[in-house]
Amino acid sequence: MKSKIKHYVKEILFFVVLLTILTNTISIYKSRDLSKSPLTIQNFQLINNKEYKIADNKPILIHFWATWCPTCKLEASNINFLSKHFQVISIAVQSGSNEAIKNYLDTNNYTFKVVNDNNGMLSSKFHIAGFPTTFIYDKNKKLLFSDVGYTSTLSLYLKMYWASLSK
Repeated sequence: MKSKIKHYVKEILFFVVLLTILTNTISIYKSRDLSKSPLTIQNFQLINNKEYKIADNKPILIHFWATWCPTCKLEASNINFLSKHFQVISIAVQSGSNEAIKNYLDTNNYTFKVVNDNNGMLSSKFHIAGFPTTFIYDKNKKLLFSDVGYTSTLSLYLKMYWASLSK
């Protein structure tokens, strides 16, 4: 019995490692055409009609997602958690009206800041090809990381922590 459990644990660990390698490889491949430029945007218009000014000397995570994207739904709680600890702006791409996005956030108890990119202009500026896509900039607004597809809370947290340490 003990050897069977060991066997299954090994199989599960192998699968997790293989899946991690595969998803990171896909993310790297998909992110090759993303904008690598420093962040030049200083303000965002949020869905609550307030203007959000990006804080100086703080890293920022910019997250592109859509209400219709199944992977985005899986990752939304990660973004919500990070928004309580770091500067986070999420950009809802072609997800309907401000009211529809607010309803989606309220239904799921999400509190992160959201920009409505209904016409896709911001996603075009960043060369977004798939959802979700996440950019992490250091406090000087230099791009440090970009991910396409699902990224775990731990991975995002560690990347933001690293960005906060960068000079």
